Amino acid sequence: MRNSPSKTNSAGGHSRTFIDTIWSPFFKSGFGISSNRSYALISLLILLIVGAFISTRLLLDTTTILIEKEAATTTSKTQTQTISPKYPRPTTVITQSPKPDFTLHCSANETTASCPSDKYPTTASFGDDDTNHTLTATCPDYFRWIHEDLRPWSKTGITREALERAKKTANFRLAIIDGKIYVEKFQDAFQTRDVFTIWGFLQLLRKYPGKIPDLELMFDCVDWPVVKATEFAGANAPSPPPLFRYCGNEETLDIVFPDWSFWGWAEVNIKPWESLLKELREGNQRINWTNREPYAYWKGNPMVAETRQDLMKCNVSEEHEWNARLYVQDWIKESKEGYKQSDLASQCHHRYKIYIEGSAWSVSEKYILACDSVTFLVKPHYYDFFTRGLLPAHHYWPVREHDKCRSIKFAVDWGNSHIQKAQDIGKAASDFIQQELKMDYVYDYMYHLLTEYSKLLRFKPEIPQNAMEICSETMACPRSGNERKFMTESLVKHPAESGPCAMPPPYDPASLYGVVKRKQSTNMRILQWEMKYWSKQNQTGP
Repeated sequence: MRNSPSKTNSAGGHSRTFIDTIWSPFFKSGFGISSNRSYALISLLILLIVGAFISTRLLLDTTTILIEKEAATTTSKTQTQTISPKYPRPTTVITQSPKPDFTLHCSANETTASCPSDKYPTTASFGDDDTNHTLTATCPDYFRWIHEDLRPWSKTGITREALERAKKTANFRLAIIDGKIYVEKFQDAFQTRDVFTIWGFLQLLRKYPGKIPDLELMFDCVDWPVVKATEFAGANAPSPPPLFRYCGNEETLDIVFPDWSFWGWAEVNIKPWESLLKELREGNQRINWTNREPYAYWKGNPMVAETRQDLMKCNVSEEHEWNARLYVQDWIKESKEGYKQSDLASQCHHRYKIYIEGSAWSVSEKYILACDSVTFLVKPHYYDFFTRGLLPAHHYWPVREHDKCRSIKFAVDWGNSHIQKAQDIGKAASDFIQQELKMDYVYDYMYHLLTEYSKLLRFKPEIPQNAMEICSETMACPRSGNERKFMTESLVKHPAESGPCAMPPPYDPASLYGVVKRKQSTNMRILQWEMKYWSKQNQTGP
C-alpha cells in the first residue's frame, strides 16, 4: 500500500523510523567498536535520551497541572468573592485602626440635653461623585417606585403653596438645612410614631452627613392616606399637596416612607429592625419547615378592623376545620407579663402565616414575610415602600378577602401537597426581607427619596419660624425605658464609608404595565385552581 510503513528495516525499504534517522551516521562511521559493543552503547544512549524526554515531559505535565490548579484556585476565590451587583460587597477587612464610634453625649442633667458641637463628622468620607458602582450595589427593584410616587410633581414641581396645603393633616413639618434637622410640631401622633420617625431622619444624617440636600416636608403619622388622586385630576386642577406617610393605595398620592418601627416600637417591645432581623434569621433555623405545624397561623388584634374579625371565623371549631390557627394578641396583658408570648423570632413554628391589614396597612407584614413560612396575603388595599416589589406565587400566596376560610383551607392543602414549591415561596420571601430590606437599604431608600424630592422644590427651604433644632442627644438623652434603649441600640455610630446604592431607572409604561399584568394573571390563575379544588370537593362552605 502506498505510504504504508514497511514491516522490515531492509536497505531497500522506504520507511524509516525517527530513531533510524538520528542514529544512521553512527552505524556508518568507523569507531573501531565491535558490533555488540556498538549496540550496547547505542542502547544506553537511547535509554538516556528517552529518559530525558520522559523526565522533561513529566516536568511539563506537572508544571501544567500546578498552573491549572493555581488558576482554578484563583478562579474559585474570584468566584467566591464575586458579589451580585444587586447586593453590597462584603465588608473589606481593614488592617488599620478602625474608625472610632461616635456615641451619645448626654450631660449630667439629661432633662436639659442640647445638641453638642463638633462631636460628629459633618461630611462623609466618600465624595459627591461616589457613584462608582463597582464599589456600591444596585438598589433593589422596589426603589423604582420612588419615581412613580413623585411623578405627580414631575412637570409642575413643588411650590411653597402646595407644601403648605399638606399641613392640614400633618403631625409635623421637618426641615433639613445645612445638615441639621428642625422640626415644627402641629399635633401629637399615636404613641411614639412621630418620635421614632424623626429619630430615623436623624440617623440618616449621621449615616450620610453632609449629603442630604436642604428641604422641607410635611409628615402625617396616621395610617390611612388622604391625598385623593381624583381631586387633582384634569388640566386645570391644582398640584397635589406633597404629604409623607407610611402607606398609600391606588386612589391616593401620598408619598410613602419607611415606618417608625424600623427604629423600634417601644410601646409593644418590638426591637429596632437591624437587631430583630438577625433574631428572625436565627429563629428560622430552630424548626425545619417540614417539621412545622401544617396550618396557617395568625396572632394579632382583631378589634381594629372588621376584616380581622371576619378572619377569626376561620379558626378551628367543632363544626369546621379550615386549617387555620388564630390567636388574639392582648398587648395590655403582654406588657404586664413582660412580653413573653410576643417574641417575633419565636413565632416561626407554622408552615404558613397570615398577613391581614388592620385599619389600613400593618407593620407586621415584614415580620411575617421574614419567617420562611409561606405568607398568606389576604387581599391588601394598601402598600408601603417595599411591598410593591413582591410577587404572588413567588414571595406570597394570595388569599381572597371575601371568602377567607375556603381560600385559606385550599392554600394550606395546596402547600401540603406541593412541599417543595411551598418551601420555595417561603424562602423567597425571607431572602427578600434579609437581603433587600436590610437596614442599609432602608437608609438608602430614604436617601434617594429625599434627594429626588428636593430636586422638585421650587422654593428655597428655610428654618420654620416655630421649629426647634433636633439632634440625637436632645431626643435620646431625656428619655428612659424602651425609648432610650431602642434609640441607643439603633444609633448610627459613624458615617458610611461608601455611597448609597445606585438608583434603578424609572419604569417605562410598557414595563410598568407588564409588572401589573403579571400580578393580575398570577392571581387569576390561583383563583381558578381554588375554584377547581372546591368543585372537586363538592363543598359550598358554611
